[in-house]
Amino acid sequence: MKEIKIVYEGGEGELIEKKSRFIATVRPVESEEEALEFIAAMKKKYWNATHNCSAFVVGENQELQRCSDDGEPQGTAGRPMLDVLLGEEIHNAAVVVTRYFGGTLLGTGGLVRAYSKSVQEGLRASKIIEKKIGTLLGIRTDYNGLGKVQYLLGQRGLVITGSDYTDIVTVETLVPQAQLQELKEAVTEGTNGRAEFIKEEAVCFAFVDGEPLIF
Repeated sequence: MKEIKIVYEGGEGELIEKKSRFIATVRPVESEEEALEFIAAMKKKYWNATHNCSAFVVGENQELQRCSDDGEPQGTAGRPMLDVLLGEEIHNAAVVVTRYFGGTLLGTGGLVRAYSKSVQEGLRASKIIEKKIGTLLGIRTDYNGLGKVQYLLGQRGLVITGSDYTDIVTVETLVPQAQLQELKEAVTEGTNGRAEFIKEEAVCFAFVDGEPLIF
Protein backbone atom coordinates (compact mmCIF):
# COMPACT_ATOMS: atom_id res chain seq x y z
CA MET A 1 0.00 0.00 0.00
CA LYS A 2 1.31 3.42 -0.96
CA GLU A 3 -1.84 5.43 -0.44
CA ILE A 4 -5.52 4.75 0.03
CA LYS A 5 -8.63 6.91 0.20
CA ILE A 6 -10.58 6.59 3.43
CA VAL A 7 -13.59 8.27 4.99
CA TYR A 8 -12.31 10.55 7.75
CA GLU A 9 -15.74 11.89 8.65
CA GLY A 10 -18.98 10.31 7.47
CA GLY A 11 -21.78 12.31 5.94
CA GLU A 12 -25.36 12.15 4.77
CA GLY A 13 -26.71 12.90 1.30
CA GLU A 14 -30.27 12.92 0.03
CA LEU A 15 -31.97 12.42 -3.31
CA ILE A 16 -35.60 12.66 -4.44
CA GLU A 17 -36.48 10.57 -7.48
CA LYS A 18 -40.12 10.42 -8.67
CA LYS A 19 -41.27 11.21 -5.12
CA SER A 20 -39.18 8.41 -3.61
CA ARG A 21 -36.78 9.72 -0.96
CA PHE A 22 -33.29 8.25 -0.80
CA ILE A 23 -31.06 9.00 2.21
CA ALA A 24 -27.42 7.88 1.98
CA THR A 25 -25.50 7.63 5.25
CA VAL A 26 -21.73 7.04 5.02
CA ARG A 27 -19.47 5.96 7.91
CA PRO A 28 -15.84 4.86 8.30
CA VAL A 29 -15.51 1.24 9.48
CA GLU A 30 -12.50 -0.92 10.34
CA SER A 31 -14.10 -4.38 10.34
CA GLU A 32 -17.06 -6.40 9.13
CA GLU A 33 -18.45 -6.40 12.67
CA GLU A 34 -18.32 -2.61 12.83
CA ALA A 35 -20.00 -2.35 9.42
CA LEU A 36 -22.80 -4.73 10.42
CA GLU A 37 -23.37 -2.78 13.66
CA PHE A 38 -23.68 0.44 11.68
CA ILE A 39 -26.13 -1.15 9.21
CA ALA A 40 -28.23 -2.49 12.09
CA ALA A 41 -28.27 0.94 13.70
CA MET A 42 -29.47 2.56 10.48
CA LYS A 43 -32.24 -0.03 10.12
CA LYS A 44 -33.30 0.77 13.66
CA LYS A 45 -33.18 4.51 13.06
CA TYR A 46 -35.15 4.25 9.81
CA TRP A 47 -37.37 1.38 10.95
CA ASN A 48 -40.36 2.67 8.97
CA ALA A 49 -38.50 2.97 5.64
CA THR A 50 -39.39 0.82 2.63
CA HIS A 51 -35.79 -0.37 2.24
CA ASN A 52 -32.39 0.05 3.94
CA CYS A 53 -29.89 -1.14 1.33
CA SER A 54 -26.22 -1.37 2.22
CA ALA A 55 -22.67 -1.86 0.99
CA PHE A 56 -19.25 -1.82 2.60
CA VAL A 57 -15.58 -2.37 1.81
CA VAL A 58 -12.88 -3.19 4.35
CA GLY A 59 -9.14 -3.72 3.95
CA GLU A 60 -6.11 -2.11 2.34
CA ASN A 61 -6.93 -3.95 -0.89
CA GLN A 62 -10.72 -3.68 -0.47
CA GLU A 63 -10.60 -7.44 0.07
CA LEU A 64 -13.79 -7.64 2.15
CA GLN A 65 -16.83 -6.55 0.12
CA ARG A 66 -20.48 -7.02 1.03
CA CYS A 67 -23.77 -5.59 -0.18
CA SER A 68 -27.51 -6.06 0.30
CA ASP A 69 -30.55 -5.15 -1.80
CA ASP A 70 -32.81 -5.40 1.28
CA GLY A 71 -35.88 -6.37 -0.72
CA GLU A 72 -35.26 -4.33 -3.85
CA PRO A 73 -35.04 -6.34 -7.11
CA GLN A 74 -31.77 -8.28 -7.16
CA GLY A 75 -28.78 -6.27 -8.36
CA THR A 76 -30.56 -2.90 -8.42
CA ALA A 77 -29.34 -1.46 -5.11
CA GLY A 78 -26.54 -3.12 -3.12
CA ARG A 79 -24.25 -3.93 -6.05
CA PRO A 80 -24.52 -0.50 -7.69
CA MET A 81 -23.79 1.05 -4.27
CA LEU A 82 -20.73 -1.16 -3.83
CA ASP A 83 -19.58 -0.32 -7.36
CA VAL A 84 -19.53 3.38 -6.45
CA LEU A 85 -17.32 2.73 -3.41
CA LEU A 86 -14.98 0.58 -5.51
CA GLY A 87 -15.00 3.02 -8.42
CA GLU A 88 -14.08 5.91 -6.12
CA GLU A 89 -11.37 3.65 -4.60
CA ILE A 90 -12.74 4.16 -1.11
CA HIS A 91 -11.43 1.85 1.64
CA ASN A 92 -12.85 0.98 5.07
CA ALA A 93 -16.26 2.53 4.57
CA ALA A 94 -19.91 1.51 4.80
CA VAL A 95 -22.99 3.15 3.32
CA VAL A 96 -26.68 2.61 3.92
CA VAL A 97 -29.20 4.06 1.48
CA THR A 98 -32.63 4.37 3.04
CA ARG A 99 -35.59 4.55 0.68
CA TYR A 100 -39.05 5.84 1.37
CA PHE A 101 -41.21 4.74 -1.56
CA GLY A 102 -43.00 7.61 -3.26
CA GLY A 103 -45.65 5.63 -5.10
CA THR A 104 -44.04 5.51 -8.56
CA LEU A 105 -41.99 2.52 -9.75
CA LEU A 106 -38.56 3.50 -11.04
CA GLY A 107 -37.78 0.37 -13.04
CA THR A 108 -34.52 -1.54 -12.93
CA GLY A 109 -32.41 1.15 -14.59
CA GLY A 110 -34.00 3.89 -12.52
CA LEU A 111 -33.24 2.06 -9.28
CA VAL A 112 -29.61 1.48 -10.25
CA ARG A 113 -29.17 5.16 -11.07
CA ALA A 114 -30.95 6.33 -7.93
CA TYR A 115 -28.94 4.16 -5.55
CA SER A 116 -25.65 4.95 -7.30
CA LYS A 117 -26.32 8.67 -7.27
CA SER A 118 -27.38 8.53 -3.62
CA VAL A 119 -24.03 7.03 -2.61
CA GLN A 120 -22.23 9.73 -4.60
CA GLU A 121 -24.24 12.35 -2.68
CA GLY A 122 -23.31 10.67 0.59
CA LEU A 123 -19.61 10.65 -0.30
CA ARG A 124 -19.82 14.27 -1.38
CA ALA A 125 -21.15 15.13 2.08
CA SER A 126 -18.33 13.16 3.76
CA LYS A 127 -14.72 14.12 4.34
CA ILE A 128 -12.47 11.84 2.26
CA ILE A 129 -8.72 11.87 2.88
CA GLU A 130 -5.71 10.13 1.37
CA LYS A 131 -3.84 7.94 3.85
CA LYS A 132 -0.24 7.46 2.77
CA ILE A 133 2.64 5.25 3.80
CA GLY A 134 5.76 7.30 4.36
CA THR A 135 8.38 8.64 6.70
CA LEU A 136 8.50 11.32 9.37
CA LEU A 137 11.85 12.78 8.42
CA GLY A 138 13.90 14.99 10.73
CA ILE A 139 16.53 17.21 9.08
CA ARG A 140 19.17 19.17 11.00
CA THR A 141 21.14 21.90 9.26
CA ASP A 142 22.73 25.29 9.83
CA TYR A 143 21.01 28.56 8.99
CA ASN A 144 22.76 28.73 5.62
CA GLY A 145 21.25 25.39 4.64
CA LEU A 146 17.73 26.17 5.91
CA GLY A 147 16.62 28.14 2.86
CA LYS A 148 17.73 25.37 0.53
CA VAL A 149 15.91 22.72 2.57
CA GLN A 150 12.73 24.84 2.58
CA TYR A 151 13.02 25.32 -1.19
CA LEU A 152 13.53 21.60 -1.87
CA LEU A 153 10.55 20.64 0.30
CA GLY A 154 8.29 23.25 -1.30
CA GLN A 155 9.36 22.15 -4.77
CA ARG A 156 8.03 18.67 -3.97
CA GLY A 157 4.82 19.82 -2.30
CA LEU A 158 6.08 18.78 1.15
CA VAL A 159 5.40 20.89 4.23
CA ILE A 160 7.36 21.45 7.42
CA THR A 161 5.35 19.87 10.23
CA GLY A 162 7.69 20.78 13.08
CA SER A 163 10.74 22.96 13.67
CA ASP A 164 13.26 23.87 16.35
CA TYR A 165 15.51 26.91 16.08
CA THR A 166 18.63 27.11 18.30
CA ASP A 167 22.21 27.58 17.18
CA ILE A 168 21.23 25.13 14.43
CA VAL A 169 17.86 24.33 12.86
CA THR A 170 15.88 21.11 12.99
CA VAL A 171 12.80 20.63 10.78
CA GLU A 172 10.46 17.70 10.35
CA THR A 173 8.42 16.77 7.29
CA LEU A 174 6.17 13.91 6.17
CA VAL A 175 7.47 12.24 3.03
CA PRO A 176 5.62 9.66 0.90
CA GLN A 177 7.56 6.41 0.59
CA ALA A 178 8.32 6.86 -3.09
CA GLN A 179 9.89 10.30 -2.60
CA LEU A 180 12.16 9.60 0.38
CA GLN A 181 15.41 8.51 -1.26
CA GLU A 182 15.28 11.18 -3.96
CA LEU A 183 14.58 13.90 -1.37
CA LYS A 184 17.47 12.84 0.86
CA GLU A 185 19.86 12.90 -2.08
CA ALA A 186 18.61 16.33 -3.15
CA VAL A 187 18.96 17.75 0.38
CA THR A 188 22.46 16.34 0.79
CA GLU A 189 23.56 17.76 -2.57
CA GLY A 190 21.73 21.07 -2.15
CA THR A 191 23.31 21.79 1.25
CA ASN A 192 26.75 20.48 0.25
CA GLY A 193 26.48 17.79 2.89
CA ARG A 194 25.69 20.22 5.73
CA ALA A 195 22.30 18.63 6.41
CA GLU A 196 21.98 15.64 8.72
CA PHE A 197 19.03 13.25 8.85
CA ILE A 198 18.34 12.72 12.53
CA LYS A 199 14.99 10.91 12.34
CA GLU A 200 13.43 8.46 9.91
CA GLU A 201 10.24 7.09 11.41
CA ALA A 202 7.91 4.93 9.30
CA VAL A 203 4.36 6.26 9.59
CA CYS A 204 0.97 6.37 7.94
CA PHE A 205 -0.17 9.95 7.48
CA ALA A 206 -2.71 12.22 5.87
CA PHE A 207 -3.59 15.89 5.79
CA VAL A 208 -6.95 17.10 7.07
CA ASP A 209 -7.79 20.69 6.19
CA GLY A 210 -4.08 21.31 5.71
CA GLU A 211 -3.14 19.88 9.10
CA PRO A 212 -0.99 16.72 9.38
CA LEU A 213 -2.51 13.60 10.87
CA ILE A 214 -0.29 10.65 11.81
CA PHE A 215 -1.94 7.27 12.30
